[in-house]
Amino acid sequence: MMKPLAPEHRAPLIELIRATPEFSREEADVAIELLDACLAGDRDYVVWVDIEDGVRGYICYGPTPMTEGTYDLYWIAVAPSFQGRGVGRTLVTHMESELSRSGARLVRVETEGGEAYAATRAFYEATGYTCAATLRDFYAAGRDLVIYTRYL
Repeated sequence: MMKPLAPEHRAPLIELIRATPEFSREEADVAIELLDACLAGDRDYVVWVDIEDGVRGYICYGPTPMTEGTYDLYWIAVAPSFQGRGVGRTLVTHMESELSRSGARLVRVETEGGEAYAATRAFYEATGYTCAATLRDFYAAGRDLVIYTRYL
């Protein structure tokens, strides 16, 4: 069941974020900052939580500044015990439905090009996202930025 972010979701989401091996400590800190911004009423971020037998996953997205109808998918994470069971796809589908209703036209997501993110890239491709660009050595030498997009 999808629920908008509420204060009672904060602690289990922090636990989920910290348990996500793909997130570095710095990335986890930023993800938590966005949760807190959303809870404080910042309309630049939207968070939906998949709750069934506890918090199964979450998705955070928001409008891309200085664009019309373009949104960034900032964070998506699924609890390890629920991975491979369609939770991530459900989160993306829910986000896209919400965005389509609001007139959005494009979703953009950035990820890393390294081997540790191969499953992440495969997930985006499986959910209909197309690799739009790769910026070599973006994060650091040997750490590429991969940008995916999907037109709604």
